[in-house]
Amino acid sequence: MEKIILQGLPPEVSEYISKLEAQVEHLSEIVRVLQKARFGQSSEKARYILKDGVTQVSFFNEAEACADEAAPEPEITVAPHVRKKKRTKEELTKTLPVEEVVIDLPEDERKCNICEGDLHPIGRELVRRELNVIPSRVYITEIYSVTYGCGDCVKESDEANIIKAPVPEPVVKRGLASPSSAAYTVYQKYVNHMPLYRQEADWANHGVKISRATLANWVIYVCLNWLTPLYILMKSLLLESPVIHADESVVQVLKEDGKTPQSESRMWAYCSGNTGAPPIVLFEYQPDRAGIHPKEFLAGFTGFLVTDGYSGYNAVPGVTHCGCWAHQRRKYEEALPKTDKKGSPAAEGLAYCQKLFALEREFEKLSPEERLKQRQERSKPVLDAYFAWVDKTCPLAGSKLAQAITYARNQEKPLRAFLSDGRIEISNNRMENAIRPFTVGRKNYLFCDTVRGAQASAVAYSITETAKVNGLNPYQYLLRLFTELPTVLAKDPEADLTRFLPWSVSAKP
Repeated sequence: MEKIILQGLPPEVSEYISKLEAQVEHLSEIVRVLQKARFGQSSEKARYILKDGVTQVSFFNEAEACADEAAPEPEITVAPHVRKKKRTKEELTKTLPVEEVVIDLPEDERKCNICEGDLHPIGRELVRRELNVIPSRVYITEIYSVTYGCGDCVKESDEANIIKAPVPEPVVKRGLASPSSAAYTVYQKYVNHMPLYRQEADWANHGVKISRATLANWVIYVCLNWLTPLYILMKSLLLESPVIHADESVVQVLKEDGKTPQSESRMWAYCSGNTGAPPIVLFEYQPDRAGIHPKEFLAGFTGFLVTDGYSGYNAVPGVTHCGCWAHQRRKYEEALPKTDKKGSPAAEGLAYCQKLFALEREFEKLSPEERLKQRQERSKPVLDAYFAWVDKTCPLAGSKLAQAITYARNQEKPLRAFLSDGRIEISNNRMENAIRPFTVGRKNYLFCDTVRGAQASAVAYSITETAKVNGLNPYQYLLRLFTELPTVLAKDPEADLTRFLPWSVSAKP
């Protein structure tokens, strides 16, 4: 926006005009950010954000630092374009079972059309492959227990010794649910994001009228009775991890004591870091965003806690708080002006962030020890230069750039924390990716009806998302859990469930 220059005006008028100009600029920035959020490119990659040719290295004075007149001219080579190899039908279907269909001649046509002699098979030719899908088949299983009696006991004592074959425990007591139908319902809701009212219609298409209330009862029952003990075990293992990522997202619960249906609650999420151990993703429902909730959930954890900078996590004691450079980068991206991006302070701050991420991509394959060494040698100078630049930058109060600078100043210690251990990631993107399935599902079913339903959802998302990040088929995993856990836990509520963990060898199909 061009500044209006008026000479000869009283000082108070000039000051008033300057305030109006700042206000107009601030409001224009808000409109631009809202328009970008609705219509703009969502990718945070530099080639999409800085479209006018801004390069990352331009802000680091590399030309002055590296200039050498005696250096020879480089040989220019262009990397060849490698087209991605097209996958064959065999590669796409190699994991599927194969059913052969042999097309044979009818018996009355097995005569030679020249000499009328009998034809004999001499081989067969593969004509084509077809991918078949069999729709879901719904049927009733009637379970009988065979009863045995001892005839000798009857002869000797006139009392029969009756023995019945042991029957597996039902997945839902006094209900029609089987392990497969319970697993299918949970899988459809929490993996495929299909609300229960749509599942109700799907069951009706198969000729079965099951109300969504019944389906909800199934979900709550199996989650709280069979999946919760496994959830508790996974939580104890998560707290032993040296690095934990945390985040939270809004959830609406209609029937909650002391709150209106329109009020917001929170689904908190935690996941283990990239430390070489099997990954764990856990969700926890809470009625609000108070810091007491992560404090209680993470009680006993003393490692590195990676978050987005929300102050509620400061209530967690005994941890090293680590900041998220993706959030810092996003704030500069939001602060970029509509024009003249190249020379803007927001672009300069963004370039520092992009430099750090570029270095992390180089360190990705290194061991934690070697990564830490490289960070100290190469990332630390960038960090020092960045915070020196932050200290001398004076943005317009209330602007997006001011928010970015304020975030940097308030979060300097957490943002520097990744320099202390090679296992710490510089962003909380791992957690944001883990919580995304919940946010996608929330768009479909919008809200939870009751607190018990929200708690069951937290457990279900924990089990299915942990199964996915460990390479399991969520439905097959749930089917195994609902087939075996009811009997195991009925015999011993304190049974060791280690063999049922997603990364257990016995848990894999």
